[in-house]
Amino acid sequence: MASEKVTKLIEDVKALSVLELSELVKALEEEFGVSAAAPVAVAAVGAAAPGAAAPAAEEKTEFEVVLKSAGADKIKVIKVVREVTGLGLKEAKDLVEGAPKTLKENVSKDEAAQIEAKFKEVGATVEIK
Repeated sequence: MASEKVTKLIEDVKALSVLELSELVKALEEEFGVSAAAPVAVAAVGAAAPGAAAPAAEEKTEFEVVLKSAGADKIKVIKVVREVTGLGLKEAKDLVEGAPKTLKENVSKDEAAQIEAKFKEVGATVEIK
């Protein structure tokens, strides 16, 4: 059984929104100088067969969509952020006002293009990485 302190911490984490959890992970990575993605990358490289092409040589299949600026009509951009991410009104507003921010990670090229088109319609600037 976990200690009372650990149990309370778990309950606090359960109460966080997705955006807050993302911020928590980034803060923990910075504080302790670690990366949550490092073990996955090491496992993927270790699993590659000897003589196989390096992962960097493969065509990129997962993309990150970043909101660079909201443009003139923030309300329309907030509505699109809510549609694309499923965030609540406050979280979407905070994301738009805090641009540049990542909207979605690990999306296909087609989905990233669709998201980019939606934001261009409302005058926002996005970047696909």
